Amino acid sequence: MIGQLYMISKHSCEQSGGGEGVEVVRNELDVHPQHGPGQLTEKRIYLSSKLPSWAKAFVPRIFYVTEKAWNLYPFTITGVSFLPKFSIRIETRFENNNGDNDNVFGDTPTPAKSVSFLDILSDPIPEKHYKESEVRTVLSQTRPCLKSLWRNDLQHSRPPHCKVTPPFTFVLLQNIRDILLVGHRQAVAWIDEWHGLSLEEVREYERAMQEKTNSKVKSSQNTDPPAATRPAFSRSISVTDERSLKKMGVTTAAMSDPSASSVSPSPIRLNSTPE
Repeated sequence: MIGQLYMISKHSCEQSGGGEGVEVVRNELDVHPQHGPGQLTEKRIYLSSKLPSWAKAFVPRIFYVTEKAWNLYPFTITGVSFLPKFSIRIETRFENNNGDNDNVFGDTPTPAKSVSFLDILSDPIPEKHYKESEVRTVLSQTRPCLKSLWRNDLQHSRPPHCKVTPPFTFVLLQNIRDILLVGHRQAVAWIDEWHGLSLEEVREYERAMQEKTNSKVKSSQNTDPPAATRPAFSRSISVTDERSLKKMGVTTAAMSDPSASSVSPSPIRLNSTPE
């Protein structure tokens, strides 16, 4: 759990900036109605620039999704809400086995075709998350035990088992898989930074990183571009009636008597340009 908390805080800070990233709204002890005491975290994940161009026309300039997570170790629940009636729920349980339990959550056995194993050493990761330094660290930390059929030799590795509901399209599930793969890979890459920390120490690190991350997100959002200058426009009216002219404050003393002329009076055009 220490490595997980450390990894999430550091990764969130690295991915934040330019008005986007992760803002922590709350992170405190609370009681889950079903599972009892735990740590509740609520976050806003800003990702306007990651939306396709057609979607940007329908959402606010600052767009975010809401994530609420319960840490009830060795069990965690994470819910991400995009829109009303559209959400993702990820349940995670840590067990002392090599990942061969097909009924981790005690409901119904998971079909083999619905299980995807993550290999932090060999599985490809998105190019934007690739860091040579992390690769070297992961290799040095894991190569001694990651040999052929290594899972058969690990009975007490306590791997996380994640269940994603509801089942979505392949593309969305692949994105979730990439997020989980990068996170667990970084937890191993940063092991020298968090190994040996107590829960109190990692919570203090968490608070410091959350303050820094929130500042990175909000600083850019508060620096809004200047509002576009409202274009000037003109309006005009045609008036020939002397009474109407007087109501508008236009003097008619110098005007000739229209009855004394055989020429029909020309209308007076008044223009106004609002500031």
